[in-house]
Amino acid sequence: MRILYGVVGEGMGHATRSRVVLEELVKEHEVQVVASGRAHAYLAERFPEVHRIWGFTLHYEGNAIRRLPTVVRNLRGAVSGWPRNVRAYFELVASFRPDVVVSDFESFSYYFGKAHGIPVIDLDNIHVISRCTHSRELLRGHEHDFGLVRNVVAAKLPRCFHYVIPTFFYPPVRSRRTTLVPPVLRPEILAARSEPGEHLLVYQTATTNRALPETLKQLGIPARVYGLRRDLTADMVDGNVTYRPFGEARFIEDLRTARAVVAGGGFSLLSEAVFLHKPVLSVPVERQFEQVLNALYLQDLGYGTRARRLDDDALESFLARVPEHTRALAGYRQDGNALALATLKEQLGLVAARRARRFRHRRAPGSGSGDASGAA
Repeated sequence: MRILYGVVGEGMGHATRSRVVLEELVKEHEVQVVASGRAHAYLAERFPEVHRIWGFTLHYEGNAIRRLPTVVRNLRGAVSGWPRNVRAYFELVASFRPDVVVSDFESFSYYFGKAHGIPVIDLDNIHVISRCTHSRELLRGHEHDFGLVRNVVAAKLPRCFHYVIPTFFYPPVRSRRTTLVPPVLRPEILAARSEPGEHLLVYQTATTNRALPETLKQLGIPARVYGLRRDLTADMVDGNVTYRPFGEARFIEDLRTARAVVAGGGFSLLSEAVFLHKPVLSVPVERQFEQVLNALYLQDLGYGTRARRLDDDALESFLARVPEHTRALAGYRQDGNALALATLKEQLGLVAARRARRFRHRRAPGSGSGDASGAA
């Protein structure tokens, strides 16, 4: 099959997940990729047919999304971005006629598929917000944000052929054509052997918590910190705190041997920590409800603690509960990426079977030319 694969560029979780899926798809199919932002650079290093498009971005200040700067930045970006997307559209029309679109929350590929009557399979974690039922108890105090974001997510890629949703929590599915699967994890994470250690793995950016360095020093236990000092090319040690430049192999080593993890509410790192049975103190970005929901479920399952801010009290309370979280995580099991990839391949098979039926119908005597392009 010819597959057009779209990857949203906001955050790297979509790109790292798509890398795993694409490595499997290119073994059997002809695949071209469209991606925006950092996802384009990441995937272009690994696959030959990766087209750069413009995509939506978010503006952060402190530990929150700033809505007005986000709108302004995206309006400015659209001036040059939309013409670029139009050019990419016509280039794809001329050079590649996909049989199916797979979208990781990416709109360009979705609209391309809809415009040409091509089935679209959505593979992303964010649709858990709109296609599942979440308890009132879990959402208490977040009802307004949930209602707003649910409507936005539902309108993002509506009426897809199927929705494959990676997740480490399993609320009841409320919409047809929806399957929940375990998170798609990097092979380096699947190969890592979890061991108990003494240090905290801390992943925070400089804009989220400027008081964090002093908080960690006062805590007194070893902490290996990524994201706060982005200009580093080597470790910088300050008492019990070691600031490290990002490197994938070293980060995974620090993760698999950590006592616990301190991070935001991003799905990818939470999923990796849960897989490796590492308790997490999650401080989700304000006004980014997908992160808030991840943290709420993490806490509800006993896998970690959600905090609104990262301060002495939050850290000390979390560390006191690490043994409790470790016991809860001991029950988590996942058979690698087998179920997620099998589910996607099953849906691709259903698309192929539908195409074959329509082709046979067109060829049948007296059937006329027919129309095989109907959107799913």
